Amino acid sequence: MNLSFFIAKRYLISKKSNNAINVISWISIVAIAVTTAALIIVLSAMNGLTSVVADLYHAIEPDLKITATDSKYMTEKKELTEKINSVEGINGISYSIEENALMKIDDKQAIVTIKGVDDDFKNLTHFDTVVVDGVYRFIYNNQYYGVFGRGIANRLDININDFISPISIYAPVRGKVESINPEDAFNKITISPAGIFSLNDDFDYKYVLVDLKAAQQLFDCQDAFSIIELSVKNKDQLNSIQKQLQEKLGSGYIIKNRYQVNDVLFKTLETEKLWTFLILAFILVIATFNIIGALTMLIIEKKKDIKTLYNLGADQKLIQNIFMQEGFLITSGGALTGLLIGTIVCILQQQFHLVTFDDQSVIAYYPIKMEIKDFFWVLGVVMGIGFLAAIYPVRIFTKNDLVHLNE
Repeated sequence: MNLSFFIAKRYLISKKSNNAINVISWISIVAIAVTTAALIIVLSAMNGLTSVVADLYHAIEPDLKITATDSKYMTEKKELTEKINSVEGINGISYSIEENALMKIDDKQAIVTIKGVDDDFKNLTHFDTVVVDGVYRFIYNNQYYGVFGRGIANRLDININDFISPISIYAPVRGKVESINPEDAFNKITISPAGIFSLNDDFDYKYVLVDLKAAQQLFDCQDAFSIIELSVKNKDQLNSIQKQLQEKLGSGYIIKNRYQVNDVLFKTLETEKLWTFLILAFILVIATFNIIGALTMLIIEKKKDIKTLYNLGADQKLIQNIFMQEGFLITSGGALTGLLIGTIVCILQQQFHLVTFDDQSVIAYYPIKMEIKDFFWVLGVVMGIGFLAAIYPVRIFTKNDLVHLNE
């Protein structure tokens, strides 16, 4: 065993003549352990929230979304489908239209985003899983139906059991229209309510889903679509598939994954995670001040030991290394204990859902997702801060003691 490590371990676990040093040493270990555990728990919770948000957005956002750069609508369905299918790893394709329109029921009206989808949309996004009232249906008995965001349904007082009050949707006719009657300038379709979905306010107060053919009729774009949505077989190959598709389709098309489509949201979550980490790291810096105090008092108490080791032939490097090892043991003991505590707490939350939300929340309990990279980051930061905290008292006070010995 390394001599400096052996002596440092004896200093840590043996009872010191000054009991205050023992107390400060263990307070340092506890403080580092608590802060380290907090870092693991908070970062895992942030990972869990990000994962839940991604899953929620998966209900309406596909793995990949393709739009044209030079036009609103695309018509080359067969050609585009062949190019897309030539890329290995594509699981499904859906064609859709997104466009703003005016929705009116009785004396109430609102501007909404109409999303016309085909039959494959449900398989790509699992949108039917967020329908909280009614059913996921767009055509029944030759009648068009719609699935409404909860916010829009509340604003317009839409009742899915009301088949009498017609819901009208208006959109401007494409091109120039010459007519005395103002209604001739608008296309109109009538739908009935089939279901209500609830995801979050961004979607609940914005989207109404209808059949793709109904949207093509409303926006006067027969056999056209504005968005191609894709799912992939292996999510780990998403970036590779995205690059291959871009090469196949060329610069005339923009291909984005779910995170790029909602980049502001996910960047915000990552920024929040970073700042949370920095705040807790700052608390950790304060906690390591105990290490400075513990090592300073230990060096003062062990002056006789330093003199004895020096007389036996120990050089300055060995003596300093003993107390650096002491700081290492305090830091590593606290860090490993904290990682263990944080892991146990996270597992308990995953298994027994100790922290829950109210019944109106989208999720029932606080999500936890542990990632191995967080453990390495936390351990690295804790050990780095502990090392820096030990350098000052060790180098300054041991050097002073050795100077006096040489006088």
